Amino acid sequence: MAAGWNADTAAGPVGSGTVTLVEGSSFCISSANGDIHPEHPHGVFHEDTRILSRWNLSVNGLPLEALTAETKEPYRALFIGRVPRSDGYADSPLIVERLREVGAGIHEEITIRNYSSQGTECIVSLSVESDFADLFEVKEARVQRRWEESRRPEGDSLVIRAGWQDLVKSVVVNAAGAEVTADALTFRTVVPPRGAWSSRVSVAPAANGRGVPPSSLVRPAAGDLSPSDRRRQEWVAKIPKLHMGNRSIERTLRRSYDDLGALRIEDPDHPERIVVAAGAPWFMTLFGRDSLWASEMALPVDPSLALGTLQTLADRQGRVVDPMSEEEPGKILHEVRLGVSSGLALGGKSAYYGSVDATPQFVMALGSVSRWGFARDTIAALLPHADRALDWVRSYGDKDGDGFVEYERLNDQGLINQGWKDSWDGINFADGTLAEPPIALCEVQALVYSAYLSRAWIAYDAGDAPLAARLTEEAAQLKKKFNEEFWLPDRGYFAVALDRDKRPVDACASNMGQCLWHGIIDEDKVPQVAERLMSPQMFSGWGVRTLGTDMGAYNPASYHNGSVWPHDNAIIAAGLLRYGFVEEAQRIATALLEAADYTDGRLPELFCGFSRDQVTEPVPYPTACSPQAWAATTPIMLMTSLMRYDAHVSRGGMWMDPVLPASYGDLHITNAPMGGGRITIDITGSEPSVQGLAEGLTFHREHRPWLTELMAEAGLEK
Repeated sequence: MAAGWNADTAAGPVGSGTVTLVEGSSFCISSANGDIHPEHPHGVFHEDTRILSRWNLSVNGLPLEALTAETKEPYRALFIGRVPRSDGYADSPLIVERLREVGAGIHEEITIRNYSSQGTECIVSLSVESDFADLFEVKEARVQRRWEESRRPEGDSLVIRAGWQDLVKSVVVNAAGAEVTADALTFRTVVPPRGAWSSRVSVAPAANGRGVPPSSLVRPAAGDLSPSDRRRQEWVAKIPKLHMGNRSIERTLRRSYDDLGALRIEDPDHPERIVVAAGAPWFMTLFGRDSLWASEMALPVDPSLALGTLQTLADRQGRVVDPMSEEEPGKILHEVRLGVSSGLALGGKSAYYGSVDATPQFVMALGSVSRWGFARDTIAALLPHADRALDWVRSYGDKDGDGFVEYERLNDQGLINQGWKDSWDGINFADGTLAEPPIALCEVQALVYSAYLSRAWIAYDAGDAPLAARLTEEAAQLKKKFNEEFWLPDRGYFAVALDRDKRPVDACASNMGQCLWHGIIDEDKVPQVAERLMSPQMFSGWGVRTLGTDMGAYNPASYHNGSVWPHDNAIIAAGLLRYGFVEEAQRIATALLEAADYTDGRLPELFCGFSRDQVTEPVPYPTACSPQAWAATTPIMLMTSLMRYDAHVSRGGMWMDPVLPASYGDLHITNAPMGGGRITIDITGSEPSVQGLAEGLTFHREHRPWLTELMAEAGLEK
């Protein structure tokens, strides 16, 4: 996933003990006691703008000592702290609870409990600041703009307005019963002996600079659900319900469902389309690569997420050549930013197109979505976009006409590397030397291979055999050329890329593992690839490293050169299963699911690549996003891969042939979407059964036929 600038694309650390809450495109980052400090990358963010930069609670002039912070839902947390004593005694009788919920802003319920036998006078003060900084400014600790600010008390509220050039933004802080001044909100109370005092406060962006909070922050009546709770309830009602013998894995999968639900955002132009944001805290927006991968991995949970993502990306598909934003006709964007001033976003515009893989991936995802049974006209409406994407692959993607898709940034503000390993040093030779662009990545060729076959199958399914045959031939030529030019016979693995001189970039990297999933690797080379991926140099004990320990650029605490990425491993495990390497796939899946136990069932974006033999717990990567979309969907993909579970509704079937390890226990799933209906799945001791299949659908006890197999069956593959 990309961050902003090329010196190092990883974001700045939010600090240890921080708590991140997320709901749609809004999120809140605070310290462990609930306070928000402008000198840290903290804040409440709405539409990529920090609407709250300071939120400090003091009682009798003292900040709270943090005791615990518990995230109840992705959008709600309880902070418990105590008021330090000024007389030097350790224990304090005053315990403070802050129950916070994020929506378009935040609600907070503050409760002080007095555990002494005397009533205690308390002056509760909240100091508030809003700097309206861009997300990029905060993330990189370089807030540049100074807004003209006014702060005005209005009854129980403080309205902070700010102007910069022709922009006006404002925020309303509401605290019923408080004394409101331009500087702070203050409550004065006596908390009775063994009693409690409580009050509610809220912070919301004001619509059009007026002091009216958005509907998502209007407090519900007593007993009613908040908008976030209602949204979550609707999500839970439409997704599968799951029970497993292994309670730990069950918890991880449920956490994945919850996080995926919280990472859903609406297309502002089409509120009925739900897409997946890439991750919190810095990527709560639509990304081409991340949103497509996450929604592809989540197809068995909610196929409509992938459809919404495809439709939204199709609307923003490249039309012109623009070197600054790297837009080109047919190209699928890298990321969209909402409120960011142009100078700070990648490429200087709200949409940036510097991604080499999102475009073929768009076509592949359309093929996957078409299998899950959406109406033919819904898929047909996206076909012109898929064809334009393939035109981009053949022309702009392959500028030198050698049959491979390469990238090279078009301006010095764009990303140097434009595959999923997009840090500036992400692609290197075995000796550690950086590869020079244009660079052709191995997994990008595999994505193009899948894109050709996906579009070929849609054509064949629709009765256009000549187009299907032509695309299948293109795929076959690419596969042959790929295995000739990327394979390193003396090393027994595939080059991660070809550089500008068409030299194989000979580092042993995880990228070739993703190629397995696409089926581009010749059968005779797969055993060596599998062996290399599971070697001590590559497999840390928690997952496959991005780069082998014997490589020149290896660093276990780097972003892309030796770390372990869960989503990368989920794709690798699925690829190993494709070629029958069941035990290896089980090892990867089990290692990752065990790693999730150390982070309360939530896999982070990545963790460090230290060996499990050396350090007995996964070592966190300091700036990892959490929750993050393709990390949240990793447990889902691991489980469905081991179930060998998939659909092809136009062929009248669903497929399952489980190889779940015995330690996972029995699996019971209800309310699983399938062909417009809902089914129940039971797996007991690797024996599957299915109830509730719609008429015309058949359960097949085998893996779903791969596109290569379907093409051969149709007489199209040579």
